[in-house]
Amino acid sequence: MSNDSKSRLAALGRKVLPFHAAGEEPGRYGVLRRNMTLLMILLTVVPLSLMAVINHREHRKALRAQTEAPMREILVRTRHSGEIFLAERRSAISFITSASTYEQLADQAELNRIFQVMKQEFGGFVDVGLIDATGVQVSYAGPFELVGKDYRDQEWFQEVLVRGPYVSDVFLGYRRYPHFVIAVRHLEPDGRSWIVRATVDTELFSSLIGSHGNVPGGDTFVVSRQGVLQTPSRYYGAVLGRVPLDIKDAGLEPLITETADPTGRPSFLGMAAFETVPLVLLCVEPRGMAWQPWYTLNNELFLVFIASIAVVFFVAYRLASSSVNRIEKSEENQRRALHEMEHGNKLASIGRLAAGVAHEINNPLAIIDQKAGLMMDLTENIPGFHLGPRFGELAASILNAVDRCRTITHRLLGFARRMDVEIRDLDVNDVLQEVLGFLEREAQHRSVAIQLELDAELPSIASDRGQLQQVFLNILNNALEAMAEGGKVVIRSWRPNEEHVSVSIEDNGSGMSQDTLKHLFEPFFTTKAPGYGTGLGLSITYGIVKKLGGEIQVDSELGKGTTFVVSLPRHASPAMGT
Repeated sequence: MSNDSKSRLAALGRKVLPFHAAGEEPGRYGVLRRNMTLLMILLTVVPLSLMAVINHREHRKALRAQTEAPMREILVRTRHSGEIFLAERRSAISFITSASTYEQLADQAELNRIFQVMKQEFGGFVDVGLIDATGVQVSYAGPFELVGKDYRDQEWFQEVLVRGPYVSDVFLGYRRYPHFVIAVRHLEPDGRSWIVRATVDTELFSSLIGSHGNVPGGDTFVVSRQGVLQTPSRYYGAVLGRVPLDIKDAGLEPLITETADPTGRPSFLGMAAFETVPLVLLCVEPRGMAWQPWYTLNNELFLVFIASIAVVFFVAYRLASSSVNRIEKSEENQRRALHEMEHGNKLASIGRLAAGVAHEINNPLAIIDQKAGLMMDLTENIPGFHLGPRFGELAASILNAVDRCRTITHRLLGFARRMDVEIRDLDVNDVLQEVLGFLEREAQHRSVAIQLELDAELPSIASDRGQLQQVFLNILNNALEAMAEGGKVVIRSWRPNEEHVSVSIEDNGSGMSQDTLKHLFEPFFTTKAPGYGTGLGLSITYGIVKKLGGEIQVDSELGKGTTFVVSLPRHASPAMGT
């Protein structure tokens, strides 16, 4: 037998359903597999997802707290340094105002000396001047010519007269570069008053603010209550620029909010108002830079989460498939057992019926046989009886019919009594050849070609020759009857494994529908016209194969043909024939 034939027959053995496999509801096991998979996924993925969400939220909350803590410290420390810077210079001017007389400060030489001491001891001062009660600058020490300048209409002058010591916002003024002023009023016992006004360079103040705001990649700067920059900003520009930030909620207690920098990046914004001056300290830190380690960890955890979900899906599907397959196999075995039991009960009932029918028929047959024999004897012994030959032929026909009926009743009795099995070593190929000898004329009459593909090295098996002949004879008879003139039957034998021998009988006849296949081996089931078949042939065939410890499978397609596969054990089992 060719390798191609072997592969096709092996595939047939895998795909052919037993005759008794009942049709299942479409997709029932698929729905069960899907529901079990979804249930296991829900039971694992939902808690895992909730845990991931809670962990993400709590980790984010903790990370924000860790981010806000150093920002608060920076705000408090930087604001404190800025307030000390302003307080020192305001105290220095207050001391000069209190320790010097009007005449001393009006003396240009003395004022220059005082100014040099201020720059040497404190630094950051640009100039200093004495202004009388009318707002006219009496004396001035610095790089500009401002003696005689009238400040009576300036807002800061009115502030000093009403509220005392004054620290201004940063502005350009006559000097045309950013600066702010500190002014202190002195009141003599006799009612006279004057004002000492000093200009402070913003660079020293800006460097002081920037040195404390050491957030990596961040920005620390000071603005007025109107949002005007008092120190330069990395993100919002130079001094006197306006920042697009809402600082109305700024208070003495540092406040941290989330915002976006000018480039649109999410950032943290810290605000803290100065206690003694109307200024607000701001600290901006990009969230991405502050949370970069967390983003890295979060991405890794996300990958682990996705991998875990994938594993859950895979395991859930495999477990569900395994469980459903076991359920399906268990139900299939249960159906097999029930059908075997039902089939056995049917055969037993039919056997009892067949035994009764056979006994009832055998008695009349015996009488007919005797009478027909007597008629033949009489016609032969009557001399000159011109109808003798005709009567002899009729009597012979009766005897032939009686013999045929006797054979049928003998088979019925054999089926009913479960004839004893005689186990011997035999060659399956020889049995097939013997059966073909019986059917050779029938095949020639129908112009059916019979092709043999028998394995010459097929081992012998322990089985019953007569019953195997009946099995193959029944199958081949059905194959011949299913084909029109000029059909073809292919008979193959091979060894699928060390313990079994298989025989297939394939025809290209009319074939059978799937509904017919479900009932093929049931007793009295036939597709032949009424009066042309009892429906017992394949049922008996199935019983014999099972009794011999074998398996029979069938594959058929309507209009294309049918293939029977009989698998027989090489060795007899103790249960064989029982």
